Amino acid sequence: MSQFRKRISASQSSQNKSRKPQTQSQPPEADDDDEEVSLTQPSSSQLQRGLERLTPAQVDSKMAEVVQFILIKDQKKMPIKRAEIVKQVIKEYKNIYPEIMKRVNRTFEQTFGLKLVEIDVKNHTYILINKLEHVDGAPLDLNTSSPKTGLLFVILGIIFMKGGVVKEAVIWNTLKKLRIDQGEKHEDFGDIKKLLTEEFVRQKYLEYNRIPHTEPQEFEFHWGLRAEKEVSKLKVLNFIAQLHDQQPQTWASQHKEAMEAEATAGPRVSL
Repeated sequence: MSQFRKRISASQSSQNKSRKPQTQSQPPEADDDDEEVSLTQPSSSQLQRGLERLTPAQVDSKMAEVVQFILIKDQKKMPIKRAEIVKQVIKEYKNIYPEIMKRVNRTFEQTFGLKLVEIDVKNHTYILINKLEHVDGAPLDLNTSSPKTGLLFVILGIIFMKGGVVKEAVIWNTLKKLRIDQGEKHEDFGDIKKLLTEEFVRQKYLEYNRIPHTEPQEFEFHWGLRAEKEVSKLKVLNFIAQLHDQQPQTWASQHKEAMEAEATAGPRVSL
């Protein structure tokens, strides 16, 4: 990993130059509505009636199903849509959805030290993040990370240092200097182009968008919604500063942005 780190340093220097129980009680009736209707929040009276028809054990059983479903989805770092939870797990219990999710959140926080965070309000999409921040000021250690995580951190660093958006060509040029070529299958990363433009995008770590009015077509990368929630920009900047044997304040605009993000952010996950 130290050799990989040296390559990163050399490249950065060059770039600065250029989860239904069986019960006897009758659960709330289900509707065969479409996805959008199934997402409609129940009224307080509907919620109360639904709870009156169920035992606490039934509610807890459904809660456990939801927790398992979310944990399985999160293993692949897949964002979880509220519609999926309702249609695949909650099902006919949807009138008590708020109560189930309240217990789900409490279980994640008290048992797992995790928090369910909504990253897309329009589409009601969630991710799990770690509530337990690492010791403040602890040095970033890429040796404890998977190769893919290390690569992702480097790419997020490039994007951050370039003002939040970077052309695809810049990413490929940088990776080529690290002996990672998009045209070759890498020993650690496999199909590197698929990793960046599909896997990391699907996991919401990166956004990959076409640049309008370009011929031939050009694309650019941004930080994804998961990255914005999980990754500390200050730690990214400190990493870059370490590579250059400089103080983070050397990059004034990035340092200001990182400090402002740190002041407003909740606990984050250190990559």
